[in-house]
Amino acid sequence: MTRARIAGLSVYPVKACRGLDLPRVQVAPTGLATEGVRDRGWMVVDAGGRFVTQREAPELALVRTAVRDGRLSLDVPGTGPVVPEADGPAIGVTVWRSNVRGVDAGHACARALSAHLGREVRMVRFDDALPRPCNPDWVGASGATTLFADGYPVLVIGRASLDDVNARLAAKGFPALPMNRFRPNVVLDGLEPYDEDHLDTITAGEVTLKLVKPCTRCEVTTTDQETAHRNLEPLRTLATYRQNDRAGGVTFGMNAIVVAGAGASLAVGEPVDVAFRF
Repeated sequence: MTRARIAGLSVYPVKACRGLDLPRVQVAPTGLATEGVRDRGWMVVDAGGRFVTQREAPELALVRTAVRDGRLSLDVPGTGPVVPEADGPAIGVTVWRSNVRGVDAGHACARALSAHLGREVRMVRFDDALPRPCNPDWVGASGATTLFADGYPVLVIGRASLDDVNARLAAKGFPALPMNRFRPNVVLDGLEPYDEDHLDTITAGEVTLKLVKPCTRCEVTTTDQETAHRNLEPLRTLATYRQNDRAGGVTFGMNAIVVAGAGASLAVGEPVDVAFRF
C-alpha cells in the first residue's frame, strides 16, 4: 500500500461545460457532487436528443456553471445567468450508445445555449428512473452506473503524469498545459508519472474508488478551456507513446467506479492509500 494525497477535486455539473474546482465534494454511487448537484448530471442535446459536447461544439467550454443553494446556474456568453427548470417533461436522449432519459431544463436554457452555439439545442437533467449501467466488460458484476459522463462515474489523474506531458511539450517548444484540458474529477499528488495506470483502488477515509479502465482521449484535450480555441496538442504528443489498443485509442488518466463510501465526502489535501494491481 502506497500513500498519496488528493491535490484537486472537480465537478462538471453540465457535460462539456465549465467545471467547478472545489475544496470538498460529496460522493455518490454515480460520481462526485456538490450541494446535491451531481457531476455530469445535466447535458446539452441536439434536436434529435443526441448529446452535444466540446468535440463538435468547443464553445461549450465558455459556458460557466455555478451552484447556489443547491440550484444549478449557467452563465452563457451573450446572455448572462440562467437557471434550469427542475420539473420539465422527460424525453429520450442518447449518450454514445446509451439510450436514457432526460428531464428538459426549459426554454430559457434552450434559447441561451442555442444562441451561443448557433444551432438548436436543449438541456436536460438525468432521469434516475432509467439508470445507465457502465460497460460490464470493464466493471464486471459490480452494478456500477453513471449519469451523462462518457462511460464511468469518476476520472482520476496523477499530477506527475501531466508534469511528464508538459516536459515532453516543452522539449518541442510548446507551453505547459493546465490540468483542466483533461477534465478530471480527482487529481493525485505523490505518485510517479502514469502510476494511475496500474492502480487497483484508492481509499480516502470511508471512500474507495476502483480504477477500471484507461480513459481514451479525444480532441477535447486540444481545446483551450478559457478561449475554446483548438490546436493539435497534447493529443499529437500523447499519440506517440500512449496508444492503448484494448481501450480503443490514446489514453490518459483512469476511469473509476465507487465501491465504498457513497454518502461520504472527499477533501483536497486528504491522504489517500493506493493499492497497485501488481
